[in-house]
Amino acid sequence: MRRLAFFIFLSAVAVLAGMLLLLSHSAAAVPLPTGPGKQVALFVALCDNEHQGIAPVPSAIGDGENPERNLYWGCGDAVPRLLRRAENKWKIQHVDDWLDKPEPVLRTIVCTRVDETLTLTAFAWRGDAMSECLRAFEKALVSGKYELVAFIGHNGLMDDELPMPDKPTASAADAMVLCCMSHEYFTPRLKAMGSRPVLMTRQFMYPAGQVFLHALDAWVNSPEDVQRIREAAGRAYAENQHISARAGVGIFQML
Repeated sequence: MRRLAFFIFLSAVAVLAGMLLLLSHSAAAVPLPTGPGKQVALFVALCDNEHQGIAPVPSAIGDGENPERNLYWGCGDAVPRLLRRAENKWKIQHVDDWLDKPEPVLRTIVCTRVDETLTLTAFAWRGDAMSECLRAFEKALVSGKYELVAFIGHNGLMDDELPMPDKPTASAADAMVLCCMSHEYFTPRLKAMGSRPVLMTRQFMYPAGQVFLHALDAWVNSPEDVQRIREAAGRAYAENQHISARAGVGIFQML
């Protein structure tokens, strides 16, 4: 009986060690910054017709398990595509894939600006892992690893509630949330954790990658000037949607 009990104990220890090892290598874990300059994290919840409360898009770009063709990651005006085309400004350091594994994160990409003023780490989250993505986004905000953390995707808080953050953190990063009506749903949460919102939306909108990258440029140059960030985002949105600059700026909340 003692031998059996000892064997069971060793087996349990081995299983626990394996689980800890798996977690330590999980793609969902927020990695340490790996490049020069200011550190920025971007969480992209892939567009998903099946698992998100959205107006359906064509099936090819609404597959939440295929970042390569997804509306928010693989299409022409998605951030990763724009970064690859901007070789004079951005350098891709490495790309990691977990497409064949049961991970909530399917791909990560780390890029640095050629002037080495900023490193951007972007995460492509499965469309059916919205709640996990939002929790990771908020965890990154208070991790102390980033100066800015952004979210792109469907407003998952319209579908499911998450517990409110319980206390502010002095080292919380600035935040950009590019989804429909993010100011109404996210700003109370950001303020509760001590994060400063620098770009939020007040209407329904499409989170084109140009909006984030233009706002990011404005933030890098003048991080305290939220009106300049708002105007940069609005002009980019207007160009993407073929509307007036005034209408484009009006999509974003005055902070």
